[in-house]
Amino acid sequence: MSRLELERSPAGLKQRLPEDRLDAAIHKAVSYLTDLQHEDGYWLGELEADTTLESDYIFYLHVLGRLDDKRVEKLAEHVVRRQLEDGGWNIYFGGPSEINATVKAYFALKLAGHAAESKLMIRARERALQLGGLERTNSFTRLYLALAGVIGWDKVPAIPPELMFLPQWAPVNIYEMSSWTRAIVIPLTILYARKPSWPVPAHARLDELFTGQSFASGGTQANPWRSFFLALDRALKLYERSPWKPGRERAVRRSADWMLEHFERSEGLAAIYPAMMNSIFAAMTLGYSPDHPITARQIDEFAKFEIEEIDTVRVQPCVSPVWDTAIAAFSLLEADVEPTDMGLQKATEWLLRNQILGGGDWQIKNRDAEPGGWAFEFRNDFYPDVDDTAFVLMALEGVSYPDQPRLARAIEVGMKWMVSMQNKDGGWGAFDRDNDRSFLNNIPFADHNAMLDPSSPDVTARAIECLGHFGWTLWHTRVRRAVDYFLKEQLPSGPWYGRWGVNYVYGTSGVLRALAAIRAQQDPKVHDAMKRAVAWLQSVQQEDGGFGETIGSYDDPSLMGAGETTASQTAWGLLGLLTILPPGDPAVQRAVQYLLDRQNEKGSWDEEPFTGTGFPKVFYLKYHLYRHYFPLFALARYRRMK
Repeated sequence: MSRLELERSPAGLKQRLPEDRLDAAIHKAVSYLTDLQHEDGYWLGELEADTTLESDYIFYLHVLGRLDDKRVEKLAEHVVRRQLEDGGWNIYFGGPSEINATVKAYFALKLAGHAAESKLMIRARERALQLGGLERTNSFTRLYLALAGVIGWDKVPAIPPELMFLPQWAPVNIYEMSSWTRAIVIPLTILYARKPSWPVPAHARLDELFTGQSFASGGTQANPWRSFFLALDRALKLYERSPWKPGRERAVRRSADWMLEHFERSEGLAAIYPAMMNSIFAAMTLGYSPDHPITARQIDEFAKFEIEEIDTVRVQPCVSPVWDTAIAAFSLLEADVEPTDMGLQKATEWLLRNQILGGGDWQIKNRDAEPGGWAFEFRNDFYPDVDDTAFVLMALEGVSYPDQPRLARAIEVGMKWMVSMQNKDGGWGAFDRDNDRSFLNNIPFADHNAMLDPSSPDVTARAIECLGHFGWTLWHTRVRRAVDYFLKEQLPSGPWYGRWGVNYVYGTSGVLRALAAIRAQQDPKVHDAMKRAVAWLQSVQQEDGGFGETIGSYDDPSLMGAGETTASQTAWGLLGLLTILPPGDPAVQRAVQYLLDRQNEKGSWDEEPFTGTGFPKVFYLKYHLYRHYFPLFALARYRRMK
């Protein structure tokens, strides 16, 4: 029997050399990924979220006076298709019904014309009431309902524009909030001050969702700080009822000036939902009609998040071209694509053009560093972030680019910026330095669980992995501080938390890769920590060889490392194993086999669960390219180590 005939026979498939199959899988994955590259040089996968976006978008079109738009029916159809068996809506694939998603969906469908007594609406209403009704919605949901005239403003936590008067040295000020909270809240201060009303038709009211209970007060578990902020909230609401508010209009103008300034050098405020939607509402409140150039531009930018199909429209929370391009390019280089490859050349040129060399909000707490980072989106110059910058730098480190001085300069200023963002505790956050005043989590409008941007193991890991690629070792002072942070953050059972990816598998893989990149295993204490982390990964590897972790692990730590296996999480697990274990280890072999067996005919992998994180416990993401470039990265790393 010839070799070809042997390989095509059932027995031959089992006898084929692993290297042959591995090379073929990597080749197919490389071909698939290169075909996805945009002609301008970047990669961009869909960024999927839950139905709260489509629900909010229907209300947004109502505010614009466009409820008769054909998109409303398509948005509603998308929401209907996501209804669960129990009548509610969830905030991640496979998750339970959630009160805010359910109330928003019910409200949006009523606005879109669905009859309250239809079967799907009866089921939705019953589920919303079981979950606690309007009284258990969060502060941002309630604010939108107040804008719609559905509830009174007294049910909305105070978000006064006078926040803008608080100086930067004060314990509470807008720059002690995370960048995304800042961009969400500052337009809301304008809305709270002016209290505009875009009342919905009588048929869309939600009186039937009141349970008669008291409204949730927001914040975290009872503690002195929560009691203080709740008392302050009551005082601010008393002030709100006063006809005399000295400085109120000056405060509104300061919020407006901040917002209008941040419209520049960006494709919408912070280039994210819901900040962009809030800013459009605020601009209209300030007197800018939807047709005014200022408002129209924001509306046009927000519309770019739409994905329209034959009978549905869904909405992305933002777009991720820099992130996708950096990881795609890095994975191709790991797969031995030539550094001079034309696709990589185009990606390099695109990344260099998108380096941010102007100032941003990060300078409030980091005044001495020069700009040089990268943002997540096409243009979001006020908000470069450490995670994107680190991955871009790792990609650029491996390419061969004709204009070497330009490349070297970009890497130099990018590295300096990233290093300068290190926090006092030795770690890195995403967008700001030392954004960690935890008492602010008790503010009533902080119930989106993302008030702060403190150090996280996964972002710190990315920065350290990047530094390792450029020759930094355990003996650099900044690296040593980061390693001490890792040791402090490691859980007794071995894993690390994942802030921006799901969850402990993501965090553990990232930290292990970082420690390996700086050769930290030379330190016995660090080596022991790495062994415990790898042992944890081995303990949660599933029977099929893969790794999977449910988003439920953010709410219930007993679920860490447990859940439906996925390609992206298996890739993370495999990359973590390879930092300590040899390629021939059974755990490594099983993970590789999982990825090889599940590669589809196109050369990619299928994956339904969400494995990305926006705000833990509140908002999750599905990066549609995670299921491709991370498995490619992992298989290529395995082959390289062999």
